Amino acid sequence: MKLGRNDPCWCGSGKKLKRCHGSAPQTMMPRPPRNLQIMHGADLVKMRAACRLAANILDEVCERVTPGTNTETINQWVHDLTLAAGAYPSPLNYPKGETDPRAPKITPGGFPKSVCTSINDVVCHGIPKATDVLKDGDIVNIDVTVTLDGFYGDTSRTVYVGTPSADAKQVVETARECLDLGIKAVRPHGRLIEIGEAIFNYATKRGLGVVRDYTGHGIGRIFHAEPQVCHYPNKDSDCDLIPGMTFTIEPMINLGSWRTQLDHSDQWTVYTQDRKISAQFEHTILVTDQGSEILTLADRSA
Repeated sequence: MKLGRNDPCWCGSGKKLKRCHGSAPQTMMPRPPRNLQIMHGADLVKMRAACRLAANILDEVCERVTPGTNTETINQWVHDLTLAAGAYPSPLNYPKGETDPRAPKITPGGFPKSVCTSINDVVCHGIPKATDVLKDGDIVNIDVTVTLDGFYGDTSRTVYVGTPSADAKQVVETARECLDLGIKAVRPHGRLIEIGEAIFNYATKRGLGVVRDYTGHGIGRIFHAEPQVCHYPNKDSDCDLIPGMTFTIEPMINLGSWRTQLDHSDQWTVYTQDRKISAQFEHTILVTDQGSEILTLADRSA
């Protein structure tokens, strides 16, 4: 169906076609995301607060990690800090609390903990356990999401436990740089695919694998919404980047193959298929009129 000039623009901006993409040939228009999280005004104030809280909690917890720490202790730290701030640890019982009908239903039961802790060859969604004791030379990704005032803030970081190996340094620092490059690729009315291109090109040139099965996502009042933010070039998920959009960029970089394997015993833990180590960094991003804003930066004065 051909859009009229006074119809809402196909890109999801909320503007009329004639005031947005009216000059673009409609045969080249990608499918618009159905449920973009667009933040302005009071909503953006609340979104910033949720993201800042998640970042502050992650910062404090990462500083406490040492050899001998078990991941159940990390879970308790995150749980207690979140509740003390008047927020809710979003992973706990997820997806039972999710409001988006298109959110992935990974398991009929909810996630059993308040944070994801992914050690060494675990790509994502690692479940904290008292028996998972961190050793010198391990790497662990700590993924914190909080719900505050009806908005979600989501961020993660991979930390070195003690002295890292050369392999650990390569994969962790590459993952960190990939996140930075992905953020730099964000520009108003740019393309979502440019984020994936920047990350994929850099990681593969370094001989590392970029996970394809798990991606970033739109976030705001909903934990997992559109767009799907791929960390490799994917035309199917491409869309226009609209000022006010909020989403996560969270590249998962593997020392070996990009392929992953789900642990069917718990239906959550995701390993690298070849059991080589994996690292991840994540920020929640706002598209602005000038470029982008990282919402999940810790407040060092807090």
